[in-house]
Amino acid sequence: MSRQRVDSQGPDDEVMPYSDDETDDELAQSTDGEVEEPAGVLDPTVEAKASEVGWKVKANDRPYHQLPEFQKKVFLCIKKSKYSGNSIKTYKYNVITFIPLNLYEQLRRVANLYFLALLILQIIPDISTLPWYTTLIPLVVVLGITAIKDLVDDLARHRMDKEINNRKCLVLQNGRFQESRWMNIQVGDVVRIKKNEFIPADILLLSSSNPNSLCYVETAELDGLVKSPLAPKGLIECEEPNNRLDKFTGTLLWNRERYPLDLDNMLLRGCKIRNTEETHGVVIFAGADTKIMRNGGKTRFKRTKIDELMNYMVYTIFVLLILVAAGLAIGHTFWYEEVGSKAWYLYDGKEHDASYRGFLSFWGYIIVLNTMVPISLYVSVEVIRLGQSKFINWDLQMYFKEKDTPAKARTTTLNEQLGQIQYIFSDKTGTLTQNIMQFKKCTIAGRTYGDPTTAQGVSLDRGRPVDWSWNQDADKKFQFMDHSLVAIVQSKKDKEALEFFKLLSLCHTVMVDNKDVRFPDGRIRLYCKGADTVIYERLSPNSKYKENTQTALDSFANETLRTLCLCYKDISIDEYEAWSRKHKEAQVTMGDRDVALDRVYEQIENNLLLIGATAIEDKLQEGVPETIAKLAKADIKIWVLTGDKKETAENIGYSCALLTDDMQIHYGEDVNEKLSIRQANRRNEPPTYRRGKKKPADPFFSTPGKNALIITGGWLNEILYEKKKKRRRLRLRRLGKRTPPSSAQDGQPMNDWEKEMRQIDFVDMACECEAVICCRVTPKQKANVVSLVKKYKKAVTLSIGDGANDVNMIKTADIGVGISGQEGMQAVMSSDYAFAQFRYLERLLLVHGRWSYIRMCKFLRYFFFKNFAFTLVHFWYSFFSGYSSQVAYEDWFITLYNLCYSSLPVLLVGLLDQDVNDKLSLKFPKLYLLGQQGLLFNYRNFFVSLFHGIFVSLIIFFIPYGAFLQTMGQDGEAPSDYQSFAVVMASSLIFTVNLQISLDTSYWTFVNCFAVLGSIAIYFGIMFDIHSAGIHVLFPSAFTFTGAASNALRQPYLWLTIILTVGISQLPIICIQFLHKTIWPSVGDKVQRNRKKYEMEMQEEEKKKPSAFQRGRRSRRSAYAFSHSQGYADLIASGRSIRRRPQPRGGARDNIREAPQREAENI
Repeated sequence: MSRQRVDSQGPDDEVMPYSDDETDDELAQSTDGEVEEPAGVLDPTVEAKASEVGWKVKANDRPYHQLPEFQKKVFLCIKKSKYSGNSIKTYKYNVITFIPLNLYEQLRRVANLYFLALLILQIIPDISTLPWYTTLIPLVVVLGITAIKDLVDDLARHRMDKEINNRKCLVLQNGRFQESRWMNIQVGDVVRIKKNEFIPADILLLSSSNPNSLCYVETAELDGLVKSPLAPKGLIECEEPNNRLDKFTGTLLWNRERYPLDLDNMLLRGCKIRNTEETHGVVIFAGADTKIMRNGGKTRFKRTKIDELMNYMVYTIFVLLILVAAGLAIGHTFWYEEVGSKAWYLYDGKEHDASYRGFLSFWGYIIVLNTMVPISLYVSVEVIRLGQSKFINWDLQMYFKEKDTPAKARTTTLNEQLGQIQYIFSDKTGTLTQNIMQFKKCTIAGRTYGDPTTAQGVSLDRGRPVDWSWNQDADKKFQFMDHSLVAIVQSKKDKEALEFFKLLSLCHTVMVDNKDVRFPDGRIRLYCKGADTVIYERLSPNSKYKENTQTALDSFANETLRTLCLCYKDISIDEYEAWSRKHKEAQVTMGDRDVALDRVYEQIENNLLLIGATAIEDKLQEGVPETIAKLAKADIKIWVLTGDKKETAENIGYSCALLTDDMQIHYGEDVNEKLSIRQANRRNEPPTYRRGKKKPADPFFSTPGKNALIITGGWLNEILYEKKKKRRRLRLRRLGKRTPPSSAQDGQPMNDWEKEMRQIDFVDMACECEAVICCRVTPKQKANVVSLVKKYKKAVTLSIGDGANDVNMIKTADIGVGISGQEGMQAVMSSDYAFAQFRYLERLLLVHGRWSYIRMCKFLRYFFFKNFAFTLVHFWYSFFSGYSSQVAYEDWFITLYNLCYSSLPVLLVGLLDQDVNDKLSLKFPKLYLLGQQGLLFNYRNFFVSLFHGIFVSLIIFFIPYGAFLQTMGQDGEAPSDYQSFAVVMASSLIFTVNLQISLDTSYWTFVNCFAVLGSIAIYFGIMFDIHSAGIHVLFPSAFTFTGAASNALRQPYLWLTIILTVGISQLPIICIQFLHKTIWPSVGDKVQRNRKKYEMEMQEEEKKKPSAFQRGRRSRRSAYAFSHSQGYADLIASGRSIRRRPQPRGGARDNIREAPQREAENI
């Protein structure tokens, strides 16, 4: 397969676009029409910035850091040193601030503030219709539970801070090393750290017990070696404290000489010394100034769609509450004018007119009906989310034994969102692949090695691995099939091969013992290796093997191997010495040191001679193709965003079943052309029609569902006008001109609206495709792609990655998942969920995510229903009480309804319920569609719960009301008093809501049964207690229903009334559910109906599990050499294009996105 390096019609597919940190000034350096600076000339602004350095450190000199020049103002005239102490504080509260600060934080929530306002209203005698404790007790319980949770979390932070601050370390004091606590260490102190000890601060390494002053460190961020300068006694000047973990710039002034300092010389707080017996260093940043503490800032708060809906529904309830209260207040005004003012026996001794009484009635009903807004809703939701997070953490099927890594829910607020994912954005290296590199092939002097070959160079179909017994330093597990290359190296006759491996042995980050850069005869040689896009630009015109190496690189890319080009250059002594002086000047530059060094490197990295290239393999993780196929059946679209080459990314797409042979692949050129046509057509439309609402745009592809998009970062910028517009603005700004409006001919967006429409078109086109692969993209572009889909599709997105370059993408998505792989822990630390293997994503979404969504939706629907059914009884009662804000229940029943009588069963449903088990959830991915479409909780469900509550409240009020009219008990007494009526209604309500949650429970356990029966038992137990004569004697004003329960519930007639009320309220619900599951069953209903059958089938499938590789089951594209099973590397290497599609044949496997499994089709 041939590949052109430069496309004259658009950006180069092989070139990585501008970097994330590229500022306007840096971007301007490559602007067209600018004059390049002469070689060797440093930017004068670089040196100017050196004087701005304000962080100075002297070793073992504490008084120096207390000088007035290092003081900063804290408050008014109070000053303190700008150098932080080493004590850290991550806790929020102390003994004095806990109660006021925690109350302040909780009362910032609208719901809590609302109930506090209600409590204040209940204190006003003219308004209060309920005792103050009916609101105070629930509010105190809710605030108390949250406060206890916050206190437990903060106590853990207190303990951690105390443990860290009291760790011991050896500090140089009075000429000898003395033991000191971490909290007492200060900037400038010289410390001694021993093997397996944590590093107490950000330290400049002075010396170590290892040769060449190397120090091995282990950290969650930067694994590897640290190199030290000589032990200084001079002044250290460096950058101010910041959160850049990948950068440090400083200089050491010692004996009138300046020495460069960078991150290689630093030991960062939080690291642990490994494989080094002893090190010494000077503290540069301490405590809050250390890089790890600077990275401990607040992460952007993410909210779920259900959270947003829930808040809107609470606001809707507020509006309904005000409308109902206003309507009843108006009713009281008219009632008082027509009836109340004319009835002498209703005179209350107050001379208020009807309007004022209506005003008081409005606030009275606001208090009476306040339970429409559920006070315990938010606390209950937090408890459920906490429990669901623990289930994820405890899932042994997401535990990676090889690295002892369990799954970790790093947040407790997003669990149900896992059941609504529509788009997954995945990194490739380390996420889909193992990120464990193995040498596979190479090309040396135009000849390719790596295929099965004899020592004499004869190619074989199948070979045997090289025997490494002759090399005691070789990795015995390393398998290499090309015996000819080994024979060439052993013979030491091929100079190019020897130079090739000499370069590999020297050109890396490992420190060598001999620092002499010269050959024995005095010659100096520069060795370089890097990506072909970088190396080819720096090759000499006389360099050999360019064409043959390029052909080999194309072949390697088709085999999804990762490549590096190797080259060299001989340098004269004079040239080296002149360059060395410039390099030293750039090394000690304090401002923009990286820019200065890059310019110096450019001066020497030219006219290079190509030797060859290496090709290494990064295998797919176990289960990646199966996971992607299963997620695709759940209608989840997966986009791969990677920095790899187009060919490599494309073939990875085929290997992991993201791309299939029947897909039509569209590249950047095709995409740009289609978008340009759409844009031109839009420009030709009348302006009024263009801006107004119009019919949906026509699809971009004639065959929807069979398309895939592969686009590079360069084309992405070209399509979205990202870079051209910026450069154009910079040129005009430099010339002092304003940006003129674009025209239809210059290829630029004519205005912001047109640019937005271009972005919308791109997103629409990409979303029409089954698969999207963005290659050669920067971390910023990854985040931009995610942001575009979120913005224009309003879709729920998930990003998954394993490296620092994925952090931006992970934070931008609705949910971020970090893979704890080979690239450190930055992705994990920025994520919401973390685990060790990509295949666990299937279980996280299809099992935990779906269950969490179903549980939360069921919980919220029932929670709203039970509160409407409870509260609206007051509404019906008002029609018979003159709209006087009189309550229908006993005060204590109102207080305890949500706390004791109806909370536990629904809480357990929110924690434990499941429609089908985990195996069936994975077997039938189509079950996931309910969450994607938001079918289980929306405004329709909310109003269904509202009308369900209205219906039940009608039954609960009017059936007992009718039963109490003109009724005589068995003892000859009329039971139709207000207290007996309240007891019957309350008892009917408790039975109804607990039977309703029983009908809604899909997964019964002992605790569910205990909770339902226990809630009913608790109700009767508490009711008989508070209706007893004994408690009335102790608190006569608070407990006024003396004997009401025992008197009412001894009447069989009233028990019959309760049974009739409960039966009538439940019968329509039972009928509707029966008809719905019989006539309009969902996929879940069908799976539940045949659950035992499917479970038996799965058991039989486990027994008859096929082997890992079956040649007739998959297309060749899907099982290439990256798979764990035998692949088709020989076919790929034969020279035939991997993109050539085979002829259609019978029995080809179906598209994984076309239909669910056959069992699901037949349900």
